[in-house]
Amino acid sequence: MSAPIPQQVMRRLPALDAVRVIGALAVVGHHVGFATGRNTGDSAVGAWLSRLDVGVAIFFVLSGFLLFRPYAQALATYRPRPRTGRYLWRRATRILPAYWVTVVVCLLVLPQNRPASTGDWLRHATLTQIYQHGQLRHGLSQTWSLATEVAFYLLLPVLAKLLLGRRWRPGRALIVAVAGLLVTGGWLVLMELGLLNMGLHTMWLPSYAGWFGAGMALATVHVSLRTEGNSRWRWLDDLGAAPLACWAVALAALAVATTPVVGPRDLAEPTAAQFGLKLVLYAVVAVMVVLPMAFGPETRAKAILGSGPGRWLGRMSYGLFLWHPFVLEAIYVLTGRPEFTGDPLDTFLLTALGGLFLATISYYAIERPFQQWGAQWPRRRRSTSESQSIVAVATAAN
Repeated sequence: MSAPIPQQVMRRLPALDAVRVIGALAVVGHHVGFATGRNTGDSAVGAWLSRLDVGVAIFFVLSGFLLFRPYAQALATYRPRPRTGRYLWRRATRILPAYWVTVVVCLLVLPQNRPASTGDWLRHATLTQIYQHGQLRHGLSQTWSLATEVAFYLLLPVLAKLLLGRRWRPGRALIVAVAGLLVTGGWLVLMELGLLNMGLHTMWLPSYAGWFGAGMALATVHVSLRTEGNSRWRWLDDLGAAPLACWAVALAALAVATTPVVGPRDLAEPTAAQFGLKLVLYAVVAVMVVLPMAFGPETRAKAILGSGPGRWLGRMSYGLFLWHPFVLEAIYVLTGRPEFTGDPLDTFLLTALGGLFLATISYYAIERPFQQWGAQWPRRRRSTSESQSIVAVATAAN
């Protein structure tokens, strides 16, 4: 008879919900900086706005952590792995309905997208718009990262089997992290050799394997600490007890990224070395943002971010991510404002509030009903161990 799953492993980490909205607001700031022309200027404000695409790194590290953790804890606690069919179904009902509505609205409403071709509809409907040059349409530019995430979702069950093996070994965390770094490192070498295109292949999954790998490694360590109290990794709990120190490291890494060492701030292509350094610095930022919300004791920061308002904003974060470019484009269309003009603060507030308004509608009218529907499949009797494994996926990944 298998041992019961420790509750501290199974429990949800509510403060991570707020981390989602931090990432979403960072992406909003980045897009506002570009739309108002500040990203390409010489000001310090423009430099910081241009690097707020670090929000994507936060999303990817967080996805690696939350989605890999159920696989690691299933192995560590001798439970069945999450069933692949159910996992993919839950991901689909979580991501696709709201995304498809956004695609329909952007392609039909925004004048810059009319008339949308059949190819536009098919590529965006299938999240394959990143696999050819110049296929991201107005109001949908941010969806490149969603397409990359979906590629990760599809590969995750296979990656979990390959990286974790059949027996639980806490040292696998290093293997997971190194595997991600090797994939991204090899991809960068191919870019440096000119075999891959810096304008296209920087959107594909291998470029960000290191970010997902960092999240997966953190998940493996988290399970190890909660099931065995493994002293090798206890220093991460100690570090998690000092959120201000973690965030200071994140801020310092982002400050380095605001300099020219990571490449141009406009749409010009960086070198492979510049892009690689940017990936490293952003990984440091993302890990240092996520770590104190997942590790260590209960802190005031966790209590604040894990409170009701923080969790609610976290639930709205996906809709904010989806809708804010549409709102930003609409501001310029409706006001007749010339491109690359406008006050960044006013534009940010309008975009964030308008995006949050549409995100609220999206969540209650589309996202939550489909999540509830998706959670009901399949309807069959399950063993206790299967039910606990499913609970692990639901609590960790939502």
